[in-house]
Amino acid sequence: MIHALSATTDLMKHAAAPQLVIVGSIGIDTIETPREKRVEILGGSVSYACAAASFFVKPGMVGVVGTDFPAEHRALWEKMGIDLAGLQIEEGKTFRWSGIYEENMDNRRTLVTDLNVFERFMPELPEVYRDAPYLFLGNIAPELQLHVLEQVHSPKFVLIDTMDLWINIAREKLVEVVGRCDMLALNESEARLFTGAHSLMDAAEKLLAMGPRFVLIKKGASGSMLFSKESLFLLHAFPLGDFKDPTGAGDTFAGGLMGALAESDQTDEKSIRRAMLYGSVTAAFGVEEFSLERLEALDRTEIEARADQLKAMCRMD
Repeated sequence: MIHALSATTDLMKHAAAPQLVIVGSIGIDTIETPREKRVEILGGSVSYACAAASFFVKPGMVGVVGTDFPAEHRALWEKMGIDLAGLQIEEGKTFRWSGIYEENMDNRRTLVTDLNVFERFMPELPEVYRDAPYLFLGNIAPELQLHVLEQVHSPKFVLIDTMDLWINIAREKLVEVVGRCDMLALNESEARLFTGAHSLMDAAEKLLAMGPRFVLIKKGASGSMLFSKESLFLLHAFPLGDFKDPTGAGDTFAGGLMGALAESDQTDEKSIRRAMLYGSVTAAFGVEEFSLERLEALDRTEIEARADQLKAMCRMD
């Protein structure tokens, strides 16, 4: 069963313009873990993030695929209520990535990266996307993130993600993007690389000085840290006894966070903390299977039950 929502809510979600627009990569992945290998499965940052967000709002997808892209993947997105007006189809092959995870599943090694049509990707937003109040710019080149920001009218909340590659080769543009977003998301090593600070407290202070209201530092299985100039919030990841594939967990987390935030239509810190909790539990579901397989079988009732569990785990009284 996909998304146990009322028929009325589902119809409204499909008819309305997207409240949240997500821009990023779409890929076909080959993944090997210590226990299993899966060949040519759906991946990419925008795919994971839109799937996670779709439990809360109707997200608009902006990405590019080749003419070889399997029709069943597009059908899955449509079934999940994802708006595909921003999906570009270009002559050629879809982005391919192949990687292998070490025994602890924390570290992975990239075997193959074939950018294919993604190498020429220039995100163009349909007119109906440009008024969306919530925007998540996934891990793409900062110049492309800036190109998107030039197209939107007056977003209420913008989250950007980045990686060490852009910190190393496009720092100036990245700093410009950071100064125009509401929240920057990155992992521990990226925060240290970007700022030159070993302490995450010091790194967050330097990142906040670049202009965002919030800095979100992802710590994998150890959870996440939300920094503002006034406060620090720590959230543990939902503990799992076992999981199959951590690929896309960070994008699922961010997509769930932004979906929950857009659903609430509130951007105060309390609402962001609540949205982080939903992002955490949605990501925990996602890693239980490969690709979008667990999210495809998930419904909102399961998300709410796990959110209640995580709240109870973190309660002090």
